[in-house]
Amino acid sequence: MHLFNLRDFQDVAREKLDPVYYDYFASGAHDELTVQANEAAFKRLSLVPRVLRGVGKPDLGVTVLGQQASMPVLLAPTAFHRLAHPAGETETARAAAESGVIMMVAMLSTVAVEEVAATGATLWFQLYIQPDLGYTESLVRRAEAAGCKALVITVDSPALGMNERKDRHDFHDLPPGMSCANLRDGDVRQVVLSPDFSWKDIDWLRGITSLPIVLKGILHPADATLAVEHGASAVIVSNHGGRQLDTMPPTIDRLPLIADAVRGQVPLLLDGGVRRGTDVVKALALGAQAVAIGRPVMWGLSVAGAEGVTKVLSLLRAELVNALTLCGVADPGAVPRELVVP
Repeated sequence: MHLFNLRDFQDVAREKLDPVYYDYFASGAHDELTVQANEAAFKRLSLVPRVLRGVGKPDLGVTVLGQQASMPVLLAPTAFHRLAHPAGETETARAAAESGVIMMVAMLSTVAVEEVAATGATLWFQLYIQPDLGYTESLVRRAEAAGCKALVITVDSPALGMNERKDRHDFHDLPPGMSCANLRDGDVRQVVLSPDFSWKDIDWLRGITSLPIVLKGILHPADATLAVEHGASAVIVSNHGGRQLDTMPPTIDRLPLIADAVRGQVPLLLDGGVRRGTDVVKALALGAQAVAIGRPVMWGLSVAGAEGVTKVLSLLRAELVNALTLCGVADPGAVPRELVVP
């Protein structure tokens, strides 16, 4: 099977996956305008290369929150990997370890964080703060004990986004024999999303752990400024892949505004719509230290397990090397903003 880019993997995944599960991974809220806009926004931006720079071959290695990675691409937190492959998140983590990239393991993982960590992958743990703060703290302690290097707090979910594809399939529960392994506490707990959460909950979290706290789901510059003031170690510019509030702007359009607000005080990451190495370069130029990919990981996992995810990352790596070389840049940490024009 010859797969030449990330969209090829999506085409094969569409054929292999149960249509209910494919739609779960691919879909977004309401009319899915934000899902489409995330990718379209990258296409609107152009790269203006410099020539005769004599910079040599790019070295993609980066350090993000003290963790070394082989390239500025992370695995975004995505739920329910066992819908795509029987071994679920364990396979994804094997690919992350093999590829030398950081994996953000989801709170809604279908494999327990301890088992995912046993693969040797560098992990960050994604968390929804729960009204039961004692339970929330127990999840933090599990992540710490498993060796996770950061906590990724999803902050854009005071309620669940409305997903019509999921409703049409009446897909509201995992199939028998599958559960959210991190939520087993006697019975399997349900995730509670609440509009009552506020910055005071971030302050509470900052007070109970020494792990870096990454806030995922920031789109407004004022919120980015508040994130820094409340002790965030990094910010992920994200619209939840278009799965929460439809008609939110594309993340790449918001990134320069967030970068200007933060002024380099904390690292910025971006997710949403990254499908090419050129997309990564554009994000680096506009202020991101790295990007994260979600759906392409699920396509790779469903096509060929860990090998498929590794291939997805390999394709993106090759494209990134090529794009940086053609732009006359050897260091992903030194991509100038002037490289990108509308």
